Parts: sequence; C-alpha cells; structure tokens
Amino acid sequence: METITIIGNMGDFAKVTQFENGAKVARFQFASHLGEDTIWHRMFAWGTVALFIERFGAKGKKMIIKGRKVVRTYLDREGIQKQIEEIEVREIIGLY
Repeated sequence: METITIIGNMGDFAKVTQFENGAKVARFQFASHLGEDTIWHRMFAWGTVALFIERFGAKGKKMIIKGRKVVRTYLDREGIQKQIEEIEVREIIGLY
C-alpha cells in the first residue's frame, strides 16, 4: 500500500454518516497548495479518525493527513461507468 501525506486545509465541515452498527464515516473536501495553485482532494475516514474529524474538523482547519488513494467505479444516472479518486484517511494531525 502506497501512503500519501498531504498538508492543507479542510474545505468545509465533514459530512458524517452513522450506520446501524454504530460505525461512522466522515467525508470532506481538503485543499492543498502547490505554489499558487490549489488542489482539491476528496477524503473519507472511518472509526476513531472519523470521530476526530467530526469533533475537531472545521472549514479552514489546517491538518496533516496520511492515507491511501482509493479508486471507486460507479454508474451515473444515465448508466455510464465513471471513476472517482478519493483518499482514505488513516492518520490525522490537527495543526491549529
């Protein structure tokens, strides 16, 4: 598994979903910067990492994220196959 480390800011508050078994997933946008360019990343996290994001994550919050790239395939409303890249957050450090 290739680990990805990104330093940046949360784009907005995370959308947290709780399942019947009590498990939670947090999904959010994350901005990193390369020179003057802003790069947006789709992120998701499970378990205690999702709980941390739910409690302490906020729009503009600066963080260091470690995770792995995940590629999902799905069918859109017209039945066309699409792919989406996301990062599964495994570790997170809130900076300030």
